[in-house]
Amino acid sequence: MILLSDPQVMDVPVRDCGEPLAEVASFRGIALDPRERDEAGAYGRARTGVLVRLRSAAGTLPDGIGFLVVEGHRSSDEQARRFARYEDGLRRSGVTGPVELRRRAASFVSPVEVAPHCAGAALDLTLVGADGVELDMGGAVNGHRTGDERFCPLDAPGLSERARHHRGLLARAMSGAGFVNYPTEWWHWSYGDRYWALVTGASCAVYGPV
Repeated sequence: MILLSDPQVMDVPVRDCGEPLAEVASFRGIALDPRERDEAGAYGRARTGVLVRLRSAAGTLPDGIGFLVVEGHRSSDEQARRFARYEDGLRRSGVTGPVELRRRAASFVSPVEVAPHCAGAALDLTLVGADGVELDMGGAVNGHRTGDERFCPLDAPGLSERARHHRGLLARAMSGAGFVNYPTEWWHWSYGDRYWALVTGASCAVYGPV
């Protein structure tokens, strides 16, 4: 498993294509959840190409099932705050070695310099039914905050048949549109960032921090 703290990710060059951020809400058929709302509204934006691919992925979902985006773009300052907060929690639990501390923290919160969200390249999302109610995914989005860490990986053991089916729907739709999953977080998918480039074998990332 490649984590975002892996030096290979940092070694990927970035040649930003200059594509702007766009509003998730401007793409019909894609719902936006306010739980990660920030003052600047960054959570509701992503690169235009990311949202075009998301719309394409939505078209492959079964009738009556859609995407609910929880978070898109995130500022570097906010990313740094989240990383430091998670590290503090690990320290309190007894993890003190700097290498292990960074490795464990990066399993759930990306270091700023390679963070897909800061590049406008990532989406945290889940599936909803026709009534707008979230489907059973076997664990909450950002489940590491609620004590559900064991169910956060996409292929986590112990999932119900229904939850595994829904994760499969999500994975097929997103992968088919060119996204890659961060394997410790079933809800996190990205396109065009350094992690995506490393996983797919692309020569460079097309989105850098914005």
